Amino acid sequence: MKPEFDAKNAVICGVSFDTVDENRAFRQKFDFPFALLCDSDKQLGAACDAIRADGSGNAKRITIVIDTDGKVRKVFDTVKPAEHPQEVLASI
Repeated sequence: MKPEFDAKNAVICGVSFDTVDENRAFRQKFDFPFALLCDSDKQLGAACDAIRADGSGNAKRITIVIDTDGKVRKVFDTVKPAEHPQEVLASI
């Protein structure tokens, strides 16, 4: 769906708690077409409430849509991978 997001001038960035090397391997293995940022110290995850409350320290799958003025326009707290790209595309 990258062309559809590109047509709307959307910039997609994934954020992971994994290391640079782990993210590089993920991008290569799955031909991931978007930027994948590392949040190994989980500071961004904590600021965005993206850390699971179960004490595991694992990330929650969330999406935050930010407009060109830097304002948060939509937060998706629940992500169903099969449906989510279409939901996000419809929101921008």
